Amino acid sequence: MSLYQFSARTISGEPKSLADYKGKVLLIVNTASKCGFAPQFKELQGLYEKYRDEGFEVLGFPCNQFANQEPGDSGEIQQFCQLNYGVTFPLFEKIHVNGPDAHPLFVYLSEHAPGILNTKAIKWNFTKFLVDRKGQVVKRYAPSVSPDKLEPDVRRLLAQKE
Repeated sequence: MSLYQFSARTISGEPKSLADYKGKVLLIVNTASKCGFAPQFKELQGLYEKYRDEGFEVLGFPCNQFANQEPGDSGEIQQFCQLNYGVTFPLFEKIHVNGPDAHPLFVYLSEHAPGILNTKAIKWNFTKFLVDRKGQVVKRYAPSVSPDKLEPDVRRLLAQKE
């Protein structure tokens, strides 16, 4: 199974295949507008702007599974992210990242990059998964890890050719 076999609906409701991102370095993040880590949207946007022309994409997946921190609908989420943080990277429809209704993409990510003590469950909003140009899940980062701290890893992966 490959990361590129998955698809998800964009925040505007359009189906989007992850195969469209083949050959790019991806940072896949479960987000929440009302989370204390929401200021990371600004850093995620900064990384995206800095490296998108080199083949880097940030993919944001809103999730309301942690303390009801993403209660809004798609329109409200998109408006919040754009108005407050200038987000232009791709956002997707709200999903579950844990449990029986978890989106298959996040099941895959969690299996290929488990957390501390080999746990698969995502612990909180803004868990980040870095994926190389070949679609391999390289690393999982805790919510508390600032996106700015990922820049060396992003640069290293961008330097590697397919």
